This record gives sequence, structure tokens and C-alpha cells, in this order.
Amino acid sequence: MQTKKKLFLAAVPAAACVAALGAGAPAAHAADSWSYQANLAPVAMNTPSGAASGHFMISINGDQATVTETVSGLADKLPTDKKTLDALGIPAAFAGAPFPHVQHIHINGDGMCPTSGADTNGDGVISTVEGQPAYGKIGTTLSTKGATDGSTALDVTKAPGGASFTYKRTFTLNQDTLSAIKANKAVVVVHGLNPANAPKASLSTPNSLGLTLPGASKKLALIGTAPALCGKLEASQMNTTPSGGVQTGGGGTSGLQNQGLFYGAGALLLGAGAVLTVRRRFGKQH
Repeated sequence: MQTKKKLFLAAVPAAACVAALGAGAPAAHAADSWSYQANLAPVAMNTPSGAASGHFMISINGDQATVTETVSGLADKLPTDKKTLDALGIPAAFAGAPFPHVQHIHINGDGMCPTSGADTNGDGVISTVEGQPAYGKIGTTLSTKGATDGSTALDVTKAPGGASFTYKRTFTLNQDTLSAIKANKAVVVVHGLNPANAPKASLSTPNSLGLTLPGASKKLALIGTAPALCGKLEASQMNTTPSGGVQTGGGGTSGLQNQGLFYGAGALLLGAGAVLTVRRRFGKQH
């Protein structure tokens, strides 16, 4: 009897330790938390090397995602000259507004950024469609407000704008994007080329996706849709997102009421002289 009592007393501390460990260890919570990051680099052919850059980080806890992103070196403002706007297929109502940069987490392509080999038609610029095999379809829209699904994918009024911006937002991440991130099949893409240094064809070729802006006399040029910066999401050792101000560009693009700026289409043809004029007129604004 005394031996049994000793065994019982010896077991109590061990059981208490196990119970304490079990009560205090948030194992499920930890298993549902991840951090991923992407260094945003110029897309081959579309943005000159070193002209623009960015850093993107996403912290995920369950289905809640917090994104922090900084970008610099992109197109700053839309032209103000009417002839230049007409040549690019942009309505006069957009004149002088911050250049909107629609951006997304693309998923389930080859999980990489496009190389020069993606230029299948040989025009010297990689269109959104040509880049899609590399980075995949849109999984999440990185909008400044409202929905983050496909309903805001084309909405320039909810896109960051300007040459440099800081984007920070917490939102519910859809399962398709979450699965793609875990499978290393997620790529961040920032769209919209800088007319001052974009390939000539982007100024004289219609975009690859098919819409004309309301009020425009011509179809939107390729500069509005083509991918400018790109980076593959990879696991990060950081547990928190970088700090920084929240300047998402939502206010700067509030006057742009068209959802199709980055997804126009058609046969917009400009001669070499017109392309040069566009570059000169746009350059005078800086």
C-alpha cells in the first residue's frame, strides 16, 4: 500500500507539467501562421534594369493576411497634353492624375516572373497575356479598399498610384491564393509601364486584354496593362511585417472612374514620329 502511494505522488508532478504544457502551447495557432516576401524587380523588356524596385511582405494568420509593400521608380502621373492622351487611348478626364498601378497576387502559373522569352510576338514588350504562363491567373487583387477578389481586379480607383507608394492592408485571403502561396506558385505583379522609358511598342500597340476606356477615341495602349514589376513569393524568416506609413494611393486615384484602364484592347497604331512625340511630351512633365 505504501509503495502504491509513493508511485501516485511521484506521478502527480509529471502529470501537472504535461497539463501545463498542453494548456499554454498554442500549437494550432502557430501552425496557421506564416510570413512570405518578394523582392519586386523590373520585368524583362518592359522596365529598364534599376529603374524601379519594390519589396512586398505578407504575414498570414489563419485566413487573415497583412500586406506591407513599398515601391519606387514607376510611372508618376498621366500626361496632361490632349494629343498625347489621345495617342495613348486615355480620356481627357484622366489628365494629370497619378498613374494608377493595378497589382495582384497571381497564382498557379509556373511560379516565376516572365523572361524575355515570353515576348512571343517579338514586338519588344511583354504583354499581360504573354506573361500569364509564367505568373498565372489573378488570385488576389491588392486593392486599397473594398473587395480583394476579381471584382476589383480592373478598378483603377482602388489601385495605388504614382511613382512611389507604400501599401499596407489587412484582409481575408481566399483559399486558392493561400494554397498557391504554400505551394510556391504565387507571384506578385505590379502593372503599368512608364511612358518615359517603356518599349516603343507599348506606346503604339493596343493592350492584350480587350477594353476601350469610356470617352476615349482610341483603344488603350499597352503601357496601361503590361507588367512593370514582378517578384515570386517565398517563405520569410521574419515574424512581423516592416513598419511604415499607409499611403495606398486610393485618394490620388479617386477621380478615375473607369475600371478598364489596364484592360483595354484594339488596333491603336502610331507611327514612329508619333511615338517620339509621346515620349517628348510626357518627359516635359518631369
